Amino acid sequence: MLKYEYDREADALYIWLSDKPYAYGEDLDRERRIDYASDGTPVGVELLCVSSGVSLHDLPQQDKIAQVLRELRIKVLV
Repeated sequence: MLKYEYDREADALYIWLSDKPYAYGEDLDRERRIDYASDGTPVGVELLCVSSGVSLHDLPQQDKIAQVLRELRIKVLV
């Protein structure tokens, strides 16, 4: 089971992908950000405006992220 935090009021979701410490982040667009460890391992994904759906394009571990989205009944955009 992945660890995640969903804030309905902020319409934001953070999914932890690794226990490694955060080193830097990269914004894919205005609604999606990937956080990395110093060795380049993705450690988390921040998703904003999730009520309108989430695109998995360019996200790491898409199957795990999709599992969390299904659990929360958030639409996956294709």
